[in-house]
Amino acid sequence: MARRRQIYEGKAKILYEGPEPGTIIQYFKDDATAFNAEKKGTINGKGVINNRISEYVFTRLSHIGIPTHFIRRLNMREQLVRQVEIIPLEVVVRNVAAGSISKRLGIEEGEPLPHTLIEYYYKDDALGDPLVSEEHIACFNWCSHEELQDMSSMAIRINDFLSGMFAAIDIRLVDFKLEFGRIWDGDYARVILADEISPDGCRLWDINSGEKLDKDRFRRDLGGVEEAYREVARRLGLLQNEDSGPGEVLDLNAHRGRLRNTAKPVKK
Repeated sequence: MARRRQIYEGKAKILYEGPEPGTIIQYFKDDATAFNAEKKGTINGKGVINNRISEYVFTRLSHIGIPTHFIRRLNMREQLVRQVEIIPLEVVVRNVAAGSISKRLGIEEGEPLPHTLIEYYYKDDALGDPLVSEEHIACFNWCSHEELQDMSSMAIRINDFLSGMFAAIDIRLVDFKLEFGRIWDGDYARVILADEISPDGCRLWDINSGEKLDKDRFRRDLGGVEEAYREVARRLGLLQNEDSGPGEVLDLNAHRGRLRNTAKPVKK
């Protein structure tokens, strides 16, 4: 497919004009950022892996009735999606204490939360995507009360489904980020799932070893970033393990020596 006009470039993706009105081509980059883009690097093959994982997850979610922007994957790095009006909120679903909530509240990382927690963050890189309350959302009219209810309801359903899906391949879904957008039909708008779901926006831990299989390996200089992303894809059945027979997956615990730091710094 011929490359079309670039609309937007973010930290992990580039958006191009789609082949038909109301469509966008979403290109997945290998670039990696952390700490509000203070840390930058490149993870070889990340874009290809995230494209496949996000395609798989969005397709599975559509089967349980979650409306999404995903239409189809075009090639190794691109997918065709519906053009939406992004709601300026990141919806974070937490099952286990990790990351910012552990720092903010002094909860030991790895501590299971009493129940699933939903948090909202205002999407603004310049402000560091601050945590906001439902009262903030209503006050500044970032979305309607009905839209917020739709997003939180979908977030819980997505969490229930993904927790089971990952548990079946011995991965604990610690937390993850969702973004939603509006699709307009005349004067009526409905909310659908947008962006991506991949190891970039999820914390995924091996159930048995606690090994991190997500972007925390890049954030914390743990090494083995590329291998961790590939391991998630292998367990989902999206990649064949080069060192195993058909259908087999890499045992990360048995191959820890293979984990190495593949995040290359980007020259400023």
